[in-house]
Amino acid sequence: MDELHSGTPLSRDAARQLIRCEEDDLPTLLSAAMEARQHFKPGVVTYSRKVFIPLTNLCRDYCGYCIFRRDPGQPGAHTMTPEQVLEVARAGEKMGCTEALFSLGDKPELAFPEMRETLRRLGYKSTLHYLEAMCEVVLRETTLLPHPNPGLLSAAWITRLAKVSPSMGLMLETTNASLLSAGTAHDNAPDKVPAKRLHTIEEAGRQNVPFTTGLLLGIGETLDDRVDTLLAIRELHRRYGHIQEVIIQNFRAKPEIPMRDWPEPTAGEMTRTIAVARMLMPDVNIQAPPNLSAPYYDQLLDAGINDWGGISPLTPDFINPEKPWPHLEQLKLRTEAKGYRLRQRLPVYPEFVTAATAQPGFLSEQIRAAADSDGYARRTA
Repeated sequence: MDELHSGTPLSRDAARQLIRCEEDDLPTLLSAAMEARQHFKPGVVTYSRKVFIPLTNLCRDYCGYCIFRRDPGQPGAHTMTPEQVLEVARAGEKMGCTEALFSLGDKPELAFPEMRETLRRLGYKSTLHYLEAMCEVVLRETTLLPHPNPGLLSAAWITRLAKVSPSMGLMLETTNASLLSAGTAHDNAPDKVPAKRLHTIEEAGRQNVPFTTGLLLGIGETLDDRVDTLLAIRELHRRYGHIQEVIIQNFRAKPEIPMRDWPEPTAGEMTRTIAVARMLMPDVNIQAPPNLSAPYYDQLLDAGINDWGGISPLTPDFINPEKPWPHLEQLKLRTEAKGYRLRQRLPVYPEFVTAATAQPGFLSEQIRAAADSDGYARRTA
């Protein structure tokens, strides 16, 4: 506990001790995390009002915890048309949304001829080409700002997508490569190789792209793995300064997934991991999804988060459809009850708006139109 108030960056050894601290020591850890969070952004908790656009749920990866992905022909398998994308975006615009979160399977055309045929019919060479076009459509036809989560990206694709979106994301999930082995969470998931995901995040840093990443807790990793994953993210942020948000997301079991009988992370595990993340990265936005910790999600504020992530008044959480978003008014009341003011942000965080608008062009104009003088969302209807 001595390192908590030393003023020096938290070491790996200290973080490993803190993430498994006893109940008697937990108040000291939480107090230090709250102090660091207040020093970073006092009095404010943010969220992004979004629409969730599941561009395609076809995916070549088979993760043991995923309910989102489908094979062609499976019930619920779909690829949205441009008309459907625009319909959702416009409906969200009317409800005061400022973010279009694009989620999609990773390069499904490499596995499925049906996806190749769909793309051919739509007039695109790949899923990423289609994503790029849909980001531009949303950007030009609405006031929403796209935030794509397309999986692994090359340097060239980061450059292309950065022209039609102010920020992007890729969950690192874990640095434990043993979870790729048979019978584990990432068995038969070629895009979940930690080194490949770290490479994408690093390339975004080289290009100064505001980036969201994070951990997925409870998929077979150890407590030390969680610390090592946070340290890997911290190192990339130290090098490039581009990590705008670190998500601490807890696995939730579902009857339809291979990991249906897997134990979920406890509230204590979430609390400790968030607090350690805050202490390791005191100057980075730390987020945890409230719908995955309902009904006691307000307790996450006591561990050091300063953001609730994307909340939609229109679309469900397609990754965890059984866990509805909290009503925005309820989120506001519970945030204020903890002593904070809830503010709506854009998909790109206020402190990254200047970087996101550095290049002249239509994207910069749209960001400036959406942002107020402090870099938060101008629209709060």
